[in-house]
Amino acid sequence: MARRRFFVPGFHHQRAELSGDDAHHLTRVLRVERGQRYEVCDGESAWLAAVVEAHKARVVFSLEERLPPKPEPPPLALYAALFKFDHIEWLVEKGTELGVEAFHFVAAERSEKGLDRAAGKRIERWRKIALEAAQQCRRDRLPLLHEPVRLREAAASAQGLKLLLDESGGQPLLRALEGRGAQCVSLMIGPEGGWTGPERALLQDAGWQSVTLGNLILRAETAALAAAAVAQSAWLAADRAGED
Repeated sequence: MARRRFFVPGFHHQRAELSGDDAHHLTRVLRVERGQRYEVCDGESAWLAAVVEAHKARVVFSLEERLPPKPEPPPLALYAALFKFDHIEWLVEKGTELGVEAFHFVAAERSEKGLDRAAGKRIERWRKIALEAAQQCRRDRLPLLHEPVRLREAAASAQGLKLLLDESGGQPLLRALEGRGAQCVSLMIGPEGGWTGPERALLQDAGWQSVTLGNLILRAETAALAAAAVAQSAWLAADRAGED
């Protein structure tokens, strides 16, 4: 059975400390005892560590063995137009598991009115969801979750290969990813109801390429996660091919 992983603020003198909800979970739910081993990570490196102190709201670890870093895929940024918050929570959780490095939330014309203002109050909850998902799938780094912005700002800020998931069509996503190497990939996902004509024109003027996942109309969160999975699979295939 794989050991549980926890993110900690940092390492000091071969020690790491966990507090808050995670410490409470360890002490009150898992009934942690001295000597039990877990993985701890500060977002840069991960260690196998043994529990040396366990209190209600504080657990202290002694670092024992540095764990080898996982191969890092090229950065994958997900730009998601705002839609229903329960669906966004699912998107953040599963997107974190699929290796999304950064989530950008975008206020689009067809986003429900007021979602951009309300999203600012939810961002900390979404970060907590991302933290729990990152620990569950044993990531080495936490994803970044950015405050919502308007589409024009989001379109101009993206880096690398900029791909627009477009219900009106485009080249297949997998083909657009061929030969990208270690290039950063940014994926833009529209709201329920899709992009307006002016929005699509704005994105294309900013260098975004229209791509498609097929002939079916997918929910926004389904399209986002399918695209993230395709991007990670394409990178893995290219990386393995380079080893041969």
